[in-house]
Amino acid sequence: MSQKKLILVGAGPGDPELISLKGIKALQRADVVLYDALVHTDLLDYAEKAEKIYVGKRNGEHNASQEEINKLIVHHALQNKIVVRLKGGDPFIFGRGQEELEYAQQFDIATEVIPGISSATGIPALHNIPLTKRGSNESVWITTGTTSACKLSGDIEIAAKSSATVVVLMGMSQLSKIISIFKKFRGEELPVAVIQNGSLQNERSVTGTIADIEKLVAEHHIKSPAIIVLGEVVENSSNYMMQEKAHAGKFPGKKI
Repeated sequence: MSQKKLILVGAGPGDPELISLKGIKALQRADVVLYDALVHTDLLDYAEKAEKIYVGKRNGEHNASQEEINKLIVHHALQNKIVVRLKGGDPFIFGRGQEELEYAQQFDIATEVIPGISSATGIPALHNIPLTKRGSNESVWITTGTTSACKLSGDIEIAAKSSATVVVLMGMSQLSKIISIFKKFRGEELPVAVIQNGSLQNERSVTGTIADIEKLVAEHHIKSPAIIVLGEVVENSSNYMMQEKAHAGKFPGKKI
């Protein structure tokens, strides 16, 4: 028997095979699925009986505002339905999942969270970039590049002053400012990777250093959605090591 319930499901970084088994089971139970722009639509095939509603937000173009999404969740759940909110990556990492959870709970709607693989962790791993490495760094920072006010996050400069590996989401529009800050605090030789559409067939990426990454991004037309990884651990990517060996220690960067 159905019940009024909201299930937040992390769809993973893009590849539909990277969703959890528990997430698939939730889709199979769903009466309604509200899905985002970064969700691979193959995942909707698991929700055979569900009504599918696209509520994506991308590049400043919003199909539905956050307020509208909250109201849609409640509208359908109060009809004694199971609503799956399918979100790219993990719903609790820059996914506004907690806002949707709290809104639904005001209406006595049962809630559940099924975590997903965040692009911040999963995509570097797929490129053989360990976000932590003994002797290299002692922490990992995951930060947005652009705030809700469309400004550079103040945490970028704080992160640049540390020895941490820094993963920047939603930062391509601020790339020049980010690189300038890291150049000031960590120098031109710091390795950097920029990965667009990570885990998907149309993935594009480059690896380089603070000194040349902007040039490489422009040459290879890397755009949003993309993540930026800054730190010594980028040297462990297979592409970085291959190029470093080929160029006797001078790495000019290369499209993967």
